[in-house]
Amino acid sequence: MDDCLNYEQTQRFSNLILDYINQKSSLSSFYHRFPDTQNFKSQILEKQAQYNNEHRAVLVDVLNRQYQGFKVSDSTQNHIDTLHQENTFTITTGHQLNLFTGPLYTFYKIITVLKTCEQMKSRYPQYNFVPIFWLASEDHDFEEINHFYFENQKINWSKKASGAVGELETDGLKSVLEIFDKALPQTELANQLKGLFREAYLNHKSLSQASIYLYNNLFGSKGLVVLEPNQKPLKSCFKHQIKAELLQQITFKKVNSTSKALKAQNYHEQVTPREVNLFYKDKNLRERLILKNGTYFVNSTQLAFSKEQILKEVKNNPEKFSPNALMRPLYQEVLLPNLSYVGGAGELAYWLQLKSTFNSFDVPFPMLQMRNSALLLSGKTKGKLERLNLDINDLFQSKIELKNQQTRKISEIDIDFSSQKTHLSKQFEALYKIAEQTDKSFLNAVAAQEQKQHNGLDKLEKRLLKAQRRKLADGIDRSVRLQDKLFPKGQLQERIINFSELYLTYGKQFISLLYTEFEPLEFKFSIIKLETKLSSINHKFVSNCI
Repeated sequence: MDDCLNYEQTQRFSNLILDYINQKSSLSSFYHRFPDTQNFKSQILEKQAQYNNEHRAVLVDVLNRQYQGFKVSDSTQNHIDTLHQENTFTITTGHQLNLFTGPLYTFYKIITVLKTCEQMKSRYPQYNFVPIFWLASEDHDFEEINHFYFENQKINWSKKASGAVGELETDGLKSVLEIFDKALPQTELANQLKGLFREAYLNHKSLSQASIYLYNNLFGSKGLVVLEPNQKPLKSCFKHQIKAELLQQITFKKVNSTSKALKAQNYHEQVTPREVNLFYKDKNLRERLILKNGTYFVNSTQLAFSKEQILKEVKNNPEKFSPNALMRPLYQEVLLPNLSYVGGAGELAYWLQLKSTFNSFDVPFPMLQMRNSALLLSGKTKGKLERLNLDINDLFQSKIELKNQQTRKISEIDIDFSSQKTHLSKQFEALYKIAEQTDKSFLNAVAAQEQKQHNGLDKLEKRLLKAQRRKLADGIDRSVRLQDKLFPKGQLQERIINFSELYLTYGKQFISLLYTEFEPLEFKFSIIKLETKLSSINHKFVSNCI
């Protein structure tokens, strides 16, 4: 069994992302530097020359105050302290405040960042590299974050919610814990999971505070720094860009131009810009700003500002201006001494719309680094694959493709009519020779008859395949059930399952083992086969392209 796949083999990624990973030359104008070890040095020198080092003091002060009341590891505190130094840079990822961390790929993002920092420190010891997890606390789409899946059960938080999700109070989560408790087995690791959920959500007032606790508990020992960006001192560092966006609509103009250029190469636009790419935020409110006839209106409210009033509001209350998906990257890069952003395919697709916007704001465009992806297999699953004579690549096919493939494998009848089609074509060769000696209409008639005969064979082949699928349903269904288990809801495993399913078997060790196995700059899809016994897994994970 292969230990990794090219992203093309998974059939799950857009042409835009595949072409980016393969560094297709026609895409080079849409990004700055491709993330490799050598380019990190060039990125360091550029960021060092252009970063506003006054932001360092603000950043460190905010982080120290943010972490008050939390147990901070020596590694995390050291990372915060080193941000004062001009030779310190960040590598960043971020995510929404999904309940109990949401899908597993959130862990993959974080581990990619941690591992990249470690490798860059080894390569460039004269610099410091701080791993940042940026909480998307200002998002307001509660329905996207109010649940997680545990063994195909949707654990849901029902609540009337409005405004920035990070400010939501955690009331009502006691009942969610009760539902989760009933789904869990009675084991020590299950008790640890319940304790983690209880401490995070029942002992912290806001969703942001709960999320800081959760990620700090899971990744603090490896030095992860969690950043809550929805804070006035941090927004004050972004005032200049907020004003420019309000007055000049730079993002709207530049992204529209870039999107046209991407569409000209048959790539789809990921995010459509608005004239003003900012929200107005207040208690229980986050609504987009609309510019109309020189007045700034707050959507779905009675609030409106003249040009003078909106600029005064930026000066006095910058925290009330919240960037949307296209402005948030700029906020991050203005605030942080950042080198690389680690994201999934969808995120990188909208980042690829932003380089000209960054150029207009005179902010260095970061390297765009695809996070690690993986399919995790238990030893039991590996055994099933072998018994069913399946290669892991087979399971990335569509369901009907998998059924047809397995039908052909299992069937004692040869369902492939290729030899018959070849024989048929040879029979028509003689007719074509005769046709060439007469008029064109007869030649066309021969060609039409050949096509008719080939179509007939295709239909017979499909009917035979369908009949054999019915006859051999039991054997085929075992392959389909295995595919359904590894690709829940027809999606990549990492997009659905929650870390808790792995924690029940491996505890926190699975984080360290993924950390060991991931190679951030290889840009491959890993297949990781897990040992089944907790005591035996320290050195028995197998993965990566060696």
